[in-house]
Amino acid sequence: MQRLQKVIANAGVTSRRKAEEMISTGRVTVNGEIVRELGTKVDGHAKIEVDGVPIDKQQKTMTFLFYKPRGVISAVSDDKNRKVITDYFADQDARLYPIGRLDYDTSGLILVTNDGQLANLMMHPKFKVDKTYMAKVEGIPTATALAKLRQGVSIHNRKTAEAKVWIENKNQTKNTALVGLTIHEGMNHQVKLMLRDVGFPVMKLKREKVSFLDLTGLQPGEARQLSHEEVDRLYRLAEGKNV
Repeated sequence: MQRLQKVIANAGVTSRRKAEEMISTGRVTVNGEIVRELGTKVDGHAKIEVDGVPIDKQQKTMTFLFYKPRGVISAVSDDKNRKVITDYFADQDARLYPIGRLDYDTSGLILVTNDGQLANLMMHPKFKVDKTYMAKVEGIPTATALAKLRQGVSIHNRKTAEAKVWIENKNQTKNTALVGLTIHEGMNHQVKLMLRDVGFPVMKLKREKVSFLDLTGLQPGEARQLSHEEVDRLYRLAEGKNV
């Protein structure tokens, strides 16, 4: 016997947290009867339906953490026939798409899913979680430039929020530096524009983290599917709840 919400989540219908909401709102039936009580246990022979559709017939939701290489479009298609993110998921039957975007020449972490509810929550302007980038820049930023970045600079006619900024390393011979930035906004080209504003153009950019997720164990072009627990944690973040 297993808890009903766990059975629904394990079937790939949705996250465990969302399964609990489905149960509470009367969308789930077990052997033809509506079940609203969380923690209800069912055996392997129970006929479970969500919105009248058996769970084994439901579209399976999947969310992947993908290490986007440079030179790949954050889209499902491209009119110039350039490589797109979904080319890396050709073996999946589900219609996957990226959540948000990374520039063509930017590498790093991006989420790919067919969970429309999660995607909508995460792309909403209210969704503000830490995103950490590493930027190789021309020149070596001064303490004054770093202070300006931390306090916020003006781009797109608005001032950016306070940011965490540090120099990861620097190359005096080549006059370049690797600068780390952690921001929680998502304006177009924000990191590049911030660094250009203080006089240090970006040569190469990589997004290394989104909140608790990072690229550990992945090489460019590789992906891993998020666990139920990670998806639930993303839902809580997107809904503004503590994790």
